[in-house]
Amino acid sequence: MQCYVYRSPRRADTYIYLPRRDGFSAVPEPLLQLFGPPELALEIVLTPQRKLAREEAGQVLGNLLRQGFHLQIPSENERPA
Repeated sequence: MQCYVYRSPRRADTYIYLPRRDGFSAVPEPLLQLFGPPELALEIVLTPQRKLAREEAGQVLGNLLRQGFHLQIPSENERPA
């Protein structure tokens, strides 16, 4: 599956994965407001076997198919104090 990854300019290490370039219609408006103006960071072909730095590819694919997007936020351990 083709996948487009957008970086948040407001929140460090926060990304939205989409199955279509600029396909934000499935992302809730309140989330987009918190996220800020999305910046395209990466375009990849996503498969269940693909290695991602912080996410499981299968989970990302599942979210893309079920809800039309995947939100990646830093874990509690990765957030600055």
